[in-house]
Amino acid sequence: MHEDNRGEADLDFAPPRKGISRRDFLKYCGLVAAALGLDATFIPRIAQAWGGTRPPIIWLQFAECTGCTESFLRSTNPFLDDIIFGAASLEYHETLMAPSGQNATQNLLNAAANYRGQFICICEGAIPTADNGVYGMIGGKTMLQIAKDICPKAKAVISFGACASFGGVAAANGNLTGARGVHKALGGYPTINIPGCPPNPITLVATLTTYLLNGSFPPLDGYGRPLFAYGTTNHENCERKLSCSAKCLYYYGCRGRTTYNNCSLVKFNNIVNTPGSPDGCWPVQVNAPCYGCSEPRFWDRSNFFLYNGHYINACEPVGP
Repeated sequence: MHEDNRGEADLDFAPPRKGISRRDFLKYCGLVAAALGLDATFIPRIAQAWGGTRPPIIWLQFAECTGCTESFLRSTNPFLDDIIFGAASLEYHETLMAPSGQNATQNLLNAAANYRGQFICICEGAIPTADNGVYGMIGGKTMLQIAKDICPKAKAVISFGACASFGGVAAANGNLTGARGVHKALGGYPTINIPGCPPNPITLVATLTTYLLNGSFPPLDGYGRPLFAYGTTNHENCERKLSCSAKCLYYYGCRGRTTYNNCSLVKFNNIVNTPGSPDGCWPVQVNAPCYGCSEPRFWDRSNFFLYNGHYINACEPVGP
């Protein structure tokens, strides 16, 4: 069977890596366009942007569970890791790279020196700051010192995940490590925050796409989050609100009304929850409350699930 490429011949690009069909690559570009709020006419520009110069990326991992990396690697629309790692130049990533020990450390130092002022630094995980950062060490250096050494050399720093953005689970009440998000750990150093536990990979790729298209990153909200993804609450675009369903999970602990994210629009992966439903899934779609993981200190706000709750109409206003 031959793939039907009608309508694609006029696009001056090639998929960035062997094994990825033009059809899948265009599908991916369409998802990115949708996440950015762009129409289909931007798909050729997005395809050309990712088929051009490969931006160098250094991916640092601090106090984290690797869940953000796992979410990214296991995404399918098609496999985003194949596309971004083929279209970008991934210079350092502890989980994915072959070198270890001193060789890995040297790779990091070489990449930061060779691409100084050019590379994009993606940070995953919180940074322990108590007692000069001794609660988090890599290769004999504190995570805090590594961040201080590497981040200022970057073109831009992206904090990927709740921990890197705001401290996340590592910074929950009772922790002894003084864990903080990258922005605060570095004394207010400017970062682009993509929070979530885990965050949606499409948001990261769309943020990088904006940079490739425009030479600048997207507008941010007061928490440093890209407005295209965090400009509205999950509740505003929740399918239960749009249909005024009588099964709103607010009194079961759902935080969708106060959580700014695009989960209800972009969703995760290619899971089909019910026949005829859109590709992708998110908690409310499987009757689980949104627990607000893209908001600061979400871990300490309240219980994630209220067992004695009750349903209400999704269009019904609620108290503060």
